[in-house]
Amino acid sequence: MTALALAAVLLAAAPDAAPARAPKIAVEPSSFDFGQLRPGRRVQRQFLVKNFGSADLEISGVSTTCGCTAALLDRKRVRPGRSATLRVTFDTRDERGKVSRSVLLESNDPAKPKLELKLEATVVPPTTN
Repeated sequence: MTALALAAVLLAAAPDAAPARAPKIAVEPSSFDFGQLRPGRRVQRQFLVKNFGSADLEISGVSTTCGCTAALLDRKRVRPGRSATLRVTFDTRDERGKVSRSVLLESNDPAKPKLELKLEATVVPPTTN
């Protein structure tokens, strides 16, 4: 085996080889509880979608698990070390009791191509006097 071929084999087997440049997505906070809400109430919350990686993060999709929840992202490309704002609106409509919903983000993060942001609320009946 030539010296060049041996060097290539050793380099490929090195356990601490530098990782390839890649984006790394995170949402802060990663979940949120709106607490107790009345039926028919609409509340909003902003979340930060951060890129902790070393390459541009591309958000290719934002969806929700229910029509009572809407999510709007202010930008689809997030540079390394930067963040985007995700504005989520939750409508309690005619819900009752503990409610769980999710916002799903699809991105080019190889470790987390789909990230789920979990939302909760407890919808309580209005008090009567």
